[in-house]
Amino acid sequence: MSDVDRADAVYEALLSRAGERWVQPRKERTARILALLDDPQGTYRVVHITGTNGKTSTARMIESLLRAHGLRTGLFTSPHLERFTERIMIDGEPISDAAVADAWDEIEPFVGIVDAELEAAGDAPLTFFELLTVLAFLAAADAPVDVLVLEVGMGGSWDSTNTADGDVAVFTPIAMDHADRLGDTIEKIAEVKAGIIKDGAAVVSAQQPAEAAAVLRRVAAEHDATIAFEGEEFGLVEQKLAVGGQLLTIRGLARQYVDEYLPQYGAHQGHNAALAVAAVEALIGGAAQAIAADILSEGLQNATSPGRLQLLGIAPTVVVDAAHNPHGAAALAQSLDDSFDFDEWGLVIGILADKDAAGIVDRLLPAVTEVFATAPDSDRASDADAIADLVEERGRRASVHPSLADAADAAREWAAQSERRAVIIAGSVVLAGEAIVLAEQEDWKAGWRA
Repeated sequence: MSDVDRADAVYEALLSRAGERWVQPRKERTARILALLDDPQGTYRVVHITGTNGKTSTARMIESLLRAHGLRTGLFTSPHLERFTERIMIDGEPISDAAVADAWDEIEPFVGIVDAELEAAGDAPLTFFELLTVLAFLAAADAPVDVLVLEVGMGGSWDSTNTADGDVAVFTPIAMDHADRLGDTIEKIAEVKAGIIKDGAAVVSAQQPAEAAAVLRRVAAEHDATIAFEGEEFGLVEQKLAVGGQLLTIRGLARQYVDEYLPQYGAHQGHNAALAVAAVEALIGGAAQAIAADILSEGLQNATSPGRLQLLGIAPTVVVDAAHNPHGAAALAQSLDDSFDFDEWGLVIGILADKDAAGIVDRLLPAVTEVFATAPDSDRASDADAIADLVEERGRRASVHPSLADAADAAREWAAQSERRAVIIAGSVVLAGEAIVLAEQEDWKAGWRA
């Protein structure tokens, strides 16, 4: 069996488990199987990241900055865009198929033991995400890495990733999301997310609603952890548009960094970069330590964020963004205005059924001219007609397309009629992954071909 086949078999084994959206507030089961594996998550330093939006982009910037320091890095994020090995990165590259399969071979003998214990206790077996977390922890230890940059799956306190002890806890903006699981107020959601703060850790946070900030300050004090907030101890001083991205001036925890190039679009990415810089300063120095100019430049310039305001096509311009909740959609709408020079945008939109489709549509509609409704290739997808109905309830028209390929063809044909038009594909991480594959297959960067 080839390494690709072995890795695909691992993914099939994971998919046979309770799905990624199946969440039970428990981390003890993950801790149990990790203990049987001699706790691999304790063999490296950890930067742990939670929040509502911007987690993956911030995580990727932190990882790139740490790698620029000469550290061997691991990165665990979710979900993936094309292949599940993207979720576990070693030194900036998706983990190899062989490494995934070898790590699973180490884990598999203990899965049955823990499942049997759970069954005896009347509990559900280990889930997809619990086992994927264990796989990431073990693979990082086997690499081995110096630092693992770790994104929570959901929430914080009871998430399976919280079996690791974060040296630095990073909080991106906290907003309403997963209210059915995390709580129906910002304060309740912040309480769950604050569970990643460990004794003596350093905490860095984006600007937060007052009720979330109060929770983070209290929990940090309870754990004798230091805490720094964007806008107070550090922050984004200035953003300037540049070819292919932006120039940032960032006030870090240790010093100010002037006109640093970030090859990413969007005001929100500038704020993510400021948060990433503060997190790295906190990790490398214990107390905050300035990042050397050449290291900072290398780290930011090499930071990528696939599926986040990513350019997929030219003539016409096609951009994809994984905005899948109202907060992310609002940031996207602002970025279309701030970072690009087009008069009209065509929106290809597809949303999963468990998302706030109305909230996403409300944030995006003011920024676009034409709407092309479709559905992601997922059992959890909202029907394209339902999305079109939401648009039409708001006094706008939407055409309905059975697949992304059909919607993208229609949108690109519409945009090709004028140099002042462009296309944005958004609404779902699943849809973003489909768009990236489709753009490569059809070579959208070669321009529109009728």
